[in-house]
Amino acid sequence: MERKRLEAILERFSGISVALVGDLFLDRFYEIDPQLDEPSLETGRAAHQVVRKRSAPGAGGNVLSAVSALGVGRIECVSFVGDDGDGWELLRHLNERRVNTQRVLRSPAVVTPVYLKPMFLRDGALEEGNRLDVKNFRPTPEAIQDAIIARMEEVAEDVDAIILLDQLNERNFGVVTDRVRRAAAELAQRRPELLIFADSRAFIHAFRNVTIKCNNFEALRLAGRPESAEFDPEEVFACMDALRARAGRSVFVTCNRYGCAVQENGISRMVETARQDGEIDVCGAGDACTAGIVSALCAGAGDAEAAFIGCLASGVTVRKIGQTGTASPEEILALYDEQWG
Repeated sequence: MERKRLEAILERFSGISVALVGDLFLDRFYEIDPQLDEPSLETGRAAHQVVRKRSAPGAGGNVLSAVSALGVGRIECVSFVGDDGDGWELLRHLNERRVNTQRVLRSPAVVTPVYLKPMFLRDGALEEGNRLDVKNFRPTPEAIQDAIIARMEEVAEDVDAIILLDQLNERNFGVVTDRVRRAAAELAQRRPELLIFADSRAFIHAFRNVTIKCNNFEALRLAGRPESAEFDPEEVFACMDALRARAGRSVFVTCNRYGCAVQENGISRMVETARQDGEIDVCGAGDACTAGIVSALCAGAGDAEAAFIGCLASGVTVRKIGQTGTASPEEILALYDEQWG
């Protein structure tokens, strides 16, 4: 891609609108100094001392943060949180990132999902300990599912794209339940001009009539092909027809440092990603890639161009050590200049 074309696509981001329908988590970080440990009088075990705490949007909130950093003009969210302090804090963070949260349902019937991450200070660096997860361990109430579907239908009338973000490994315990997937498939049939883009941790195979993103290992499994320790782009390409037939729309297959596989005009190709020579941190890279692809497609990019912008966005974020990184248009252009200028 020529730089002028990249600039033109990035400049259009301010005029597009994107909605996320999916799971929101609050990422809560507790920084602990082990040298300050005290014995608990009640149990005799070490009581860790928290010297700093911080929080940020997680799961679908990461995607929303990435979309915001790209400069997308209007950002909507359809989800649910609990009627609790974690929900209030999560919505505050999203509002600070220009996300309209009026369609986020607050309900005492659920809890706000939280990833609680203890970070231990060792040798001058932070090391993440065993994470504590707060999730809803029962099916999402029917009334909440009804509200999610109604709000998704409503927001679809007012945006250029919907991102379906399915974070959970437990089926029907989050925002994107089987009912919501069916409603999205029906919406996509009625509105073929609307980009609906699905990213799922465990159920990408369950989406129909929408654009999907998965990694190369998931692609092989979905296509019924054996996994290999050696990366072979031809194996990925061989999966593309089956994946497109299953999804009914375009398919993006991320392949780590090898790039992103796409099909365009009947031709399969591997879109290259930025070379990384130093230390990297992959936290947030997939979400930045999703944000980049969707925003680029809304701005008139073809599939291969969108994949390249997604790879640039993730290439920026992996260099941000110890954080869930995002990428701005200026950072994307700087990375482009570094490697292709």
